[in-house]
Parts: sequence; structure tokens; C-alpha cells
Amino acid sequence: MKKILGEFKQFALKGNVLDLAVGVIIGAAFQGIVKSLVDDIISPVIGLFAKKDFSSLVLTVFDVNIRYGAFITAVINFLIMVLLIFLLVKAINKLSNIGKKQPQVTEKEVTTKECPFCYTEISVKASRCPNCTSILDNQSFK
Repeated sequence: MKKILGEFKQFALKGNVLDLAVGVIIGAAFQGIVKSLVDDIISPVIGLFAKKDFSSLVLTVFDVNIRYGAFITAVINFLIMVLLIFLLVKAINKLSNIGKKQPQVTEKEVTTKECPFCYTEISVKASRCPNCTSILDNQSFK
């Protein structure tokens, strides 16, 4: 039992688990902001054009109210949340890359060439082909 508790403590105190917990708490608080944005600002503005608030849209089937307007509001909440999280992660990634040196893209140094007589690959420094023994001059290469 002691071993299991020790393993659980090691797992729970890892950086990833703590980061996840903080992320969930911040996400829940962030969801309240997004919900207020949709309910209090976006839905009324859309209601100006549609002449109706989404949350009041109800379909009654066999004396059962189906609040599809609330579902539309939840979908809008989700899409805004996903967009904001995407933009936030993109900004954090951009900030984390500031100060890091980007790898320099250099052209690969050419170390071999093709013999114009036998078409085998030879060293760039060669003056004679080791395969066909032809004397090579620099103008005969492509």
C-alpha cells in the first residue's frame, strides 16, 4: 500500500498534472467570460438582425419543450472558446520562440561530381576518374 501511495504522490506532483489542473481551473473561469460574452453581447446583437433572441427559441413536440435556441447558444459558446484558445496557444507559442535562435539554412556543400565519360560518382577534388582513368578537366562537368 505504501508503494502505491508513493507512486500516486509522484504522479500527482509531476509538472504535467499540476499544469493540467491549473489549466482546467483557468478554463472554467474563462468559460464564464465567454458565456457572458455570448449571452449578454453576441446573442442580443444577432437578435437585432433576427428580431429574436436565440435562448427564447423553443420547439414544442407532444407537450415537451425542446430549447434548440439554448443549443445554438451553446454551439456559439463552444466556437468562440475554441477560437480564443487557438489564438491564445498561438500567441504563447510565438512568445516562447522569441529569443530562440532559428537554425541557419545553409546550402549543402557539394563533395562529389559525375565523371562525364563513365558517369560514375567521384570526388570533386579528383583530376582523374578512378573507374575509367580518364583525365578530367573542370570545364567538362555540368
